[in-house]
Amino acid sequence: MTLEEYLAYDDGTDKRYELDENGVLVEMPPGTGRHEAIITFLVVRFFLEKQRLGLSLEPRANGVEVLTNKQPRRPDVLMITPQQVAAIENTSAILKTPPPLIVEVVFPESIDRDYRIKTPEYADFGVDEYWIVDPLTEQVTVGFLQGKTYK
Repeated sequence: MTLEEYLAYDDGTDKRYELDENGVLVEMPPGTGRHEAIITFLVVRFFLEKQRLGLSLEPRANGVEVLTNKQPRRPDVLMITPQQVAAIENTSAILKTPPPLIVEVVFPESIDRDYRIKTPEYADFGVDEYWIVDPLTEQVTVGFLQGKTYK
């Protein structure tokens, strides 16, 4: 499937999809209750920190897509700039510029994708920080972009 076909795709359901690195449409099943609770917790905490520190960044949860150099992705949580907020205000919520922060919450079906595939993809796109929250191992990996890799 091409990017244009993906962006226009509508199967008449509420199912969510991502386009994989081979152009294949992949259904993204709903996360577990724990997965969704972590996403909600992060968005609330980011919002409270935004207010406390007077930041201009906006937290968003899994409804905004990021059009990386390879394909569209729908991160679990991201922080976006005021310019990005304005860019998607009256159009499809698809960012064409890298957000400052992306967070993926791992679930069993996403382990390989979140660690092996998305890490270099987000780095190549220029996302400053990439967090992987892994409730399976009870670890959080925080990567800061240095060059084209996360440290």
